[in-house]
Amino acid sequence: MATGNNIRTYFDGTWHDGDVPVMRAADHGMWLGSNVFDGARYANGLTPDLDKHCARVNASARALMVEPTVAPEDMVEIVKEGLKSYSADSAVYIRPMYWALDGGMSAIVPKEGGGTGFAISLEEIPMAAPEASTSLARTRFRRPVMEDAVVNAKAACLYPNNARMLAEARDKGFGNALVADALGNVAEAATANAFAVKDGEVFTPVPNGTFLAGITRARHIENLRADGVTVHECVMSFEDFRDADEVFLSGNMMKVTPVTAFEDRQYQIGPLTRRIREMYWDWAATTA
Repeated sequence: MATGNNIRTYFDGTWHDGDVPVMRAADHGMWLGSNVFDGARYANGLTPDLDKHCARVNASARALMVEPTVAPEDMVEIVKEGLKSYSADSAVYIRPMYWALDGGMSAIVPKEGGGTGFAISLEEIPMAAPEASTSLARTRFRRPVMEDAVVNAKAACLYPNNARMLAEARDKGFGNALVADALGNVAEAATANAFAVKDGEVFTPVPNGTFLAGITRARHIENLRADGVTVHECVMSFEDFRDADEVFLSGNMMKVTPVTAFEDRQYQIGPLTRRIREMYWDWAATTA
């Protein structure tokens, strides 16, 4: 991705300084899109839920018929070794990834028993300031269903659709898109899961097989419920978000992103949004 700096790359069994080339022109993943990845964070000296992110990249690989080659617990140790080169106050994006090397049936299907490429990229990317926010617009592009795309994986081939959503929102003057599923209900944002707060309770679209219900999303829900906050996973309309008192996004990159506008609807960065961020890092510190 090379959006940050001070990049380190794990490839062929060792760590390298810099953004090292890892893929060949004939690799299946290069020309047929069998790439999967995950994204975790190192911040405040912590790597929250790193084990879950490493397990999920293996699950994503299997969803694309790519055989993972590194056990999650071994991946965690590889990442920790790579992070030793960064200072404790660094903020690092952690991205393990797989892709198929060999084509099988009709060249399209990854070859059974074929080779698997594996790499980890570490990049210094700062965490957003607590007051940093975004705005949302609707988009004509929707989340696919399992019959259309590999929505049960964090797969690179899904991201061109995200890019169309973001470009449309950008062209309207907004920072992100609030996206519908195939039935027209809200699924998530273009790059993150979405939450709304109403009368002190939290609402988020129920996972319905059209979007990846994130690891950080699940952590927020668990923390909120442990704090006595009612959380509803339910079918949500765009009007539910317009009617909300607070809206925020949840993702691996920034953990909590307040939303200050959904088209012509304006919001303040509310107390529950602020509290969710505090709870997340409090939880991370107590489980380090």
